[in-house]
Amino acid sequence: MKHPLNPPAIRAPFGRYSHAIAVPAGARLVFCSGQLGVWADDTVPETIEGQAEVCFQNIKAILGEAGMTLGDIVRLNAYVTSREHMRGYMNVRDRFVADPPPASTLMIVSGFTRAEFLVEVEAIAAKVD
Repeated sequence: MKHPLNPPAIRAPFGRYSHAIAVPAGARLVFCSGQLGVWADDTVPETIEGQAEVCFQNIKAILGEAGMTLGDIVRLNAYVTSREHMRGYMNVRDRFVADPPPASTLMIVSGFTRAEFLVEVEAIAAKVD
């Protein structure tokens, strides 16, 4: 269903992501708002890995409500508060994304709505029913 686009004429991706993903006509799309590393009981893990795990678990639950899985993700946008958090986030991301990996962007930002948040992840998923 998903078709990765990684043209040989441009540099290969820096990590486990695709430069683009082609989605066939007629696919149903789900756009997930940015998910922060906070559990339903309002607890927030202290580490980037813990918070990234919560983000992906939340996205998994949202997609489940739509009859989709993490394997249906075609695009991720992620934001971390420090360059030092990039590797921890990417290690968690790589455990959750399927093959082919989605198109992805990772940005460093100055902060979120609460100071303890270290990462936020948005997702777009597509599925042909």
